[in-house]
Amino acid sequence: MRGRAVGVGRRSRLRLRFRSDSGQVAIEFLGMAPTILITLVLLWQCVLLGYTYTLAGNAADEAARAGAVGKACQQAGEKDLPGAWQGAEIRCGGQGTGYVTADVRMEVPVLVPGLIGFPIPVQAHAGAVEEVPH
Repeated sequence: MRGRAVGVGRRSRLRLRFRSDSGQVAIEFLGMAPTILITLVLLWQCVLLGYTYTLAGNAADEAARAGAVGKACQQAGEKDLPGAWQGAEIRCGGQGTGYVTADVRMEVPVLVPGLIGFPIPVQAHAGAVEEVPH
């Protein structure tokens, strides 16, 4: 009789163990981990895209301002760019017409700045009225 009671106790403990929620959080986290990582990677890529747009706009503004006062337009546009974005294409035009323009074209890095860029570039345009020295 005593052996039977022990056997029933073991079965009921096994049933309770399989019915309990212990370890459920760990399993759910492992299931959600790829989704969380993908979301973080996509958010980081959006940050890099926005930062590249900001850098391109600032480089175009600086280049146009420098060209408006007769300074080197391309060097002014590249001066404040971080190392990973130094390969920006900066074109200046309009010197001598009264309105100087600057066009900047940059690649958006993929996850790590300086390694690989998206094939679709970010473009910015700026203009400034040419200043005449007195």
